Amino acid sequence: MEKVRLGRTELMVTKTAFGALPIQRISKADAVKLVRRAADAGINYFDTANMYTDSEEKLGAALEGIPRQNVVISTKSGGEDKKTVLRHIEQSLRSLKTDYIDLFQFHNPAKLPDIHDPEGPFAAALEMKKRGYIRHIGITNHRLHIAQQAIASGNFETLQFPFCYLTTEKELGLVDACAKADMGYIAMKGLSGGLLNNAEACYAFMHEYSNVVPIWGIQHEWELDQWLELAERNPRLTPELRAVIEADRKDLAGSFCRSCGYCLPCAAGIDIPQAARMSALLRRSPYQQYMTDTWHEKMHQIENCVHCGACKSRCPYGLDTPNLLVEMLRDYDSFYEKHHHEA
Repeated sequence: MEKVRLGRTELMVTKTAFGALPIQRISKADAVKLVRRAADAGINYFDTANMYTDSEEKLGAALEGIPRQNVVISTKSGGEDKKTVLRHIEQSLRSLKTDYIDLFQFHNPAKLPDIHDPEGPFAAALEMKKRGYIRHIGITNHRLHIAQQAIASGNFETLQFPFCYLTTEKELGLVDACAKADMGYIAMKGLSGGLLNNAEACYAFMHEYSNVVPIWGIQHEWELDQWLELAERNPRLTPELRAVIEADRKDLAGSFCRSCGYCLPCAAGIDIPQAARMSALLRRSPYQQYMTDTWHEKMHQIENCVHCGACKSRCPYGLDTPNLLVEMLRDYDSFYEKHHHEA
């Protein structure tokens, strides 16, 4: 399986990487089976985070017994001080059943961690690196300006950022900037939170960028089979795939929810990451699942919005979330009226 040098970490990771966030939604036995299949097939890079409930624990159980040098593990902490990050790293080591973490990442900080703050999160990462518990330090983010600052600082060896064929020119500039800084570029949200449904087009697009390592979130056997088949066939962009990409760009242009979840929790109990992109979900996935009484009730939770503005202030993409939700409910009700009998 094709491998890529992850910037100045010098880690050689498979271009097809395993995103372990979704395995928190399946049983431990199924997760272990899935991850072992991926490793046996040649995938060597696995990404998780301490906040992904039991993802680390399941990943650790799956990788136990595999020679440690044969896999690359990255995890994350959203801790905002030294004490918290130290605790998170220690817990990650236990959960992952490993003596060291290849890549530790600061998880979507609202501001760049200060490398000179003795009680800040960076101090914890530096201490654990000195002690040999982590090998490399990176950062993840959803905010363009934070990503740009991280690259310019020279303090991080990798950047993990949303990247797919809906990426804007400004966001695309991060890929070149990372290459020039010899930083590894790890792509999350390669399917744009499930809105992109042509896996071959997504895969081929990623391969246009030699320094980009996409992490594909995998929960089901068929998803793993899909990525393994594409990795073996290794397709490139064809005129047909370019046409798919252009059609999706036209259809999804403008303000759309990437389902990152940073708007949560919602004071009114609204499932914002799903509700805020409902129009696309209804038209780009089997819509019958959203025509149930349960989903009708969930969408009408939008009417209970207290307009506190918290979701809007947290959105890293600057969406006007409250108004977007109102638009989604209006469209949902119109669609529901026509199709709910098909559920």
